[in-house]
Amino acid sequence: MDNRVSADSAANAFERARFTGTASEYFGIWIVNVLLTIVTLGIYSAWAKVRRNRYFYGNTALLGRSFEYHATGKQIFIGRVIVFAFIVVANILAAIHPLFSVVTTILVLIALPWLIVRGLRFNARVTSYRNVRFDFIGTAGGAFVSVLLGSLVAFLSLGLLAPFASRWLNRYIFNNLRYGDRPFQTDPKIGALYGALLVPALMVVLGGVMLVGLLILMFVVDPGGGGSIEEVALLGAIYLSLFGLFIIYGLAGLIYRAAVHNIVWSSTQIDGRHVLRSDLSRARYAWIAISNVVVTVLTLGLMRPWAAVRLARYVTEHTAIRIEGEIGEVFTQFQASGAAISSEYMSVEGIDFGF
Repeated sequence: MDNRVSADSAANAFERARFTGTASEYFGIWIVNVLLTIVTLGIYSAWAKVRRNRYFYGNTALLGRSFEYHATGKQIFIGRVIVFAFIVVANILAAIHPLFSVVTTILVLIALPWLIVRGLRFNARVTSYRNVRFDFIGTAGGAFVSVLLGSLVAFLSLGLLAPFASRWLNRYIFNNLRYGDRPFQTDPKIGALYGALLVPALMVVLGGVMLVGLLILMFVVDPGGGGSIEEVALLGAIYLSLFGLFIIYGLAGLIYRAAVHNIVWSSTQIDGRHVLRSDLSRARYAWIAISNVVVTVLTLGLMRPWAAVRLARYVTEHTAIRIEGEIGEVFTQFQASGAAISSEYMSVEGIDFGF
């Protein structure tokens, strides 16, 4: 395997990642996690998250080696206790006097960028590949602009400026990500991101037209009137159309997400020379995500492990990297650079916000 990978890398070929897990294997982990979380009134959920991540990381292989997840249940539990304690105190203060709720809301908004940074740093530092840890060096100011301000801009513009928000967010995350001491760099082009928005935008416009039509019908039909068969049938059609509208908006979001994922990852480099690539099919990704939800609901959650493995396998196997140079020499350099800073990685709290 290593000889084949070396030959491919030497020829500047992209090497795809692989996902080796199975739904049956993960079901055993998942059902135990669920039962223990219920029995312990949610306390075990921190350890359940660790078991889940270790399974998925350990079954994600790139260039013949798997990723590793090093967080402990205790770390994540402490982080959750801190958040839970703050929520309890905030609610007690709000019950004492309404003014306290305003103060706690302001404190949350001030602290949120810092919490986002801590979460991203935690998730990076407990992840390793070939014995080299990742790191995140972003600042709270950057998180405020790229995450909070970017989300606000996308919302207030009714999605028209969503490509700018996507660019700010992904540049902030990737350009502050490190593998050892080697930086990631990404610069997704705004034109490509607007191209990704075209199909979802058309779907949203179609959904808006449907919504206006439904509102008109609701004003015309009087549900409390005669209750004729025609009125009942029309109301049924209205509610069915509302469900269709929900599906259209969900598909639009999934299609945009897959396209942005491809654009961002395919414009990302490690150490200025090792190139990443993603080639998700937008239609296939949306179908997998939607059908996963439907199957999970219809089986009362029992098919959740199958859905999680199915999506992880698809995304993983449509991700690739091209290593410039001989693979053994390249990763020897990475390992030398990562060893010096790995000793302090496990001191962070388990505040694990995800994106």
